[in-house]
This record gives sequence, structure tokens and C-alpha cells, in this order.
Amino acid sequence: MSSSKARILVTGGAGYIGSHAVLALQQAGYDVIVLDNLVYGHRDIVETVLKTEFVEGDTNDRPLLDQLFATHDIAAVMHFAAYAYVGESVSEPAKYYQNNVVGTLTLLDAMRAAGVDKFVFSSTCATYGVPTTVPIPEDHPQNPINPYGMTKLMVEKILQDYDKAYNLRSVRFRYFNAAGADPEGRLGEDHAPETHLIPLVLLTALGKRESVSIFGLDYPTPDGTCIRDYIHVTDLAQAHVLGLEYLLKGGATTVFNLGNGNGFSVKEVIETARQITGREIPAIECPRRPGDPPALVGGSDRARSILGWNPQYADLAKILTHAWKWHQRRHGG
Repeated sequence: MSSSKARILVTGGAGYIGSHAVLALQQAGYDVIVLDNLVYGHRDIVETVLKTEFVEGDTNDRPLLDQLFATHDIAAVMHFAAYAYVGESVSEPAKYYQNNVVGTLTLLDAMRAAGVDKFVFSSTCATYGVPTTVPIPEDHPQNPINPYGMTKLMVEKILQDYDKAYNLRSVRFRYFNAAGADPEGRLGEDHAPETHLIPLVLLTALGKRESVSIFGLDYPTPDGTCIRDYIHVTDLAQAHVLGLEYLLKGGATTVFNLGNGNGFSVKEVIETARQITGREIPAIECPRRPGDPPALVGGSDRARSILGWNPQYADLAKILTHAWKWHQRRHGG
């Protein structure tokens, strides 16, 4: 399908994962329109790196969406636009339900009105809550423990209902921690505030932070620290392109976990970062944080077998090497 130059609308395309998906779509031969409200996205990335059509706007703006669909022949929508700070979702759930659920519903209804019936959704393994089995399979019970995870689960349910009622087909991707950066250094992670471990470790290496905190050293894991699943953002982006092509070829609504199958501990991340950067990276040992499970790892056998997904950058050293290149360019050092 990619030879036909189908046009894809990418919401949140100025953000971290979204921008890498735009790049992957462009490399696969698609035309891309980016819709982003720039609350967390970066205009400079779209204008200077992606160099694609950009619309500054919000998924809650139905007239804008109607105009977009009326003036462009859009084959499918790839939806990344969401607020994603777990802690903030607990203190400000209204913001999350309005943006992540109502905004998505508005987008889906604009798609229906325009006759666009293919949707790739960036969901999360946070929909599972605290896992009972690791790696987590797609049929694991979904019991989110925070409003962020709940908003994503609500959208998943909406998509299943919209498939049955309106034949709007979708692929839902659930994953944990996107990490790394474009191998050529064009794109990367730049959040404000920053809450993710790998950027925090690298900002510490750059001297932008005094230290990085290790929350808990008494978990039932090999080195006592939490194990988390890190997927290279370029591999994630590639999975989204494969999910799109699956839908364009007539594939039925479905869900895929994207994981590396084993995960890496907090200590492993810090120690590998010390080796990659050649910097000290002071680490402070702190008590456990409430609600942190010992290990969160997603399985990805289904994506590998059905989509042919084959991650190219699954090892921690590659993830950190690419992220370090980006952080040095973006933040100096």
C-alpha cells in the first residue's frame, strides 16, 4: 500500500513517539499531516526535521477536524495525542478524561462523518494495572490503577464498540516505556517536566541534574531494583507503520503488546549509562515509591507473528547510545 502514497493524519505528531512515527511513515512512502496542540510537542521538530504539513490544533476542536477531513483525502488516523503523566492524572483526572477520552471520541466521530474508517491507537500497558504474570500477554485482565491507564482503557472499549457498530477498524498498541532516539540523531525525547528514567539519567550525566534517584533496593528482582520494559522508539514507530499497513490490507480490529520480553533493572540502566557516557552519574538510594510493581514487562509474540515486527534496537546499550547522542545535541554537554 505504501507505493500509493496514502495520506495519514498523525495526532500528537510533534511529540516524542509521534514524531518518530511520522518519520517512519515518511520513510515508508506515506504523506503525513501532523495535528498537535503543542502542549508537549515541539514546533521546531515538525518544521525543521519532519518538514511535513502541520496543523496546530486540538482533538477537541470538532470544526477544525471537520475542515481537516474535508480538505484532505485522509486514508487513516494514527493517534498519539494524549496527556501521559500518571501522577498528574491522579491529581487532575478531569484534564485527562477531557483530553484523552472526550478528545478521542470527538476525533472518532469526525472520522465517521468523513468516512475515514482506519485508526491506529497508541494505548499503554498501564491498562493492565499490577500484572499477575510477566511477560504480560494481550489477554491479561485490564485493571488500571490510575486515571491515565483508565482513560486509555476507555478508548480501547470505545474502539471495540465502534468496530461492531460502525465498521471503524483499529489496531491498539500497548507498551510501557518508549526510550532511545532516532539513530541518526534527528529526533529524541524532550519532555518538560521530565519523569522518565533514561532521560533523567542522561541529564544527570550532562550535569543538568545533581543526581538520579533509585526508588527501592529491596524488590524481589536479581539486583533488588525495579525491572522495566524499554522499547526503542524507532522500533515502536515501525510497529505503528506495520499496524497501519495491516489495516490498509483489510485486517480486523485487534490489539498488540509491544515489549522486549525481559526488561532492564534501574541499576542496569544507570550502570550501562555510565559506560556509554563515560560520566559518573551520582545515584541516590531512596525508599520505595507506593504503587511501583517489582517488574513490568510486555510480551510481543503476537506482533512478531502477525505483523512481522522485528525490533532492530532491542539491547539497552543501543537505546542509551542513541539517546545520549540526542541529549548531547539537544541539551549540550
